[in-house]
Amino acid sequence: MSNFITEETEGFVRKIGLNRPEKRNAMNIALIEQLSGALGRAEADENIRVCVLFAHGTVFTAGLDLMDVFPRLGDAQTLFSAAGIDPWATHGPARTKPLIIAVHGKCLTLGIELMLAADITVASEDATFEQIEIDRGIFPFGGGTARWVRTMGWGNAMQYLLTGDALDVREAHRLGLVQRVVSREALMETAMGLAARIASKPPLAIKATIESARTAVLEGERAAAAKLLPAIQQLATTEDVQEALSAHFERRPATFRGR
Repeated sequence: MSNFITEETEGFVRKIGLNRPEKRNAMNIALIEQLSGALGRAEADENIRVCVLFAHGTVFTAGLDLMDVFPRLGDAQTLFSAAGIDPWATHGPARTKPLIIAVHGKCLTLGIELMLAADITVASEDATFEQIEIDRGIFPFGGGTARWVRTMGWGNAMQYLLTGDALDVREAHRLGLVQRVVSREALMETAMGLAARIASKPPLAIKATIESARTAVLEGERAAAAKLLPAIQQLATTEDVQEALSAHFERRPATFRGR
């Protein structure tokens, strides 16, 4: 089987690369399964605190490889449970570690939905985005319909979901689809620098922050509020909190171990 995903580790950060450049990183079943497996391995590795997803080649992704994936749509419910973590967070166990997306060039369909399912997106100035499922007689089925609306509001979302029109990176940033815009040359340095900064923070607090925010989004603010005090009480007993306090009073950088 071809290796459509690359994996590298730098400190506490796992770099995961889309690696099907000859097909403009179009996502076939093999690539999807390998990406799911890579995220699952990062999730299970106690030495990994943050993931950065990028792409090899001239574009981020041409999106879904329709001819390869459509015959397997009936397997969607079980596709990720066997391989690892669903990159689009629509099936199976939820990812608990931060995921940063570094986008360059064209980013179509499932690529945009990857961004919406991640935590932070850094994009290069040459990035463009197109959610063109409507032109194929379908609609975004990687969580996009809900997340476009949640991210930028109904009218802004429908303007692009119903037309398939392209967004340049400035408009994507204005609408909240992208969090940082940098030069192409600075893309990976920026994404990795952000990842390293997050990785230096207490891992248990990072996990709790994501879980609390996700609960608020998926279940509502009342559900999240009901879990606030128990979560804080649990964190207060951790070694990382004691280290943070000691480092503060001793005026030194803290070293967190996720305990």
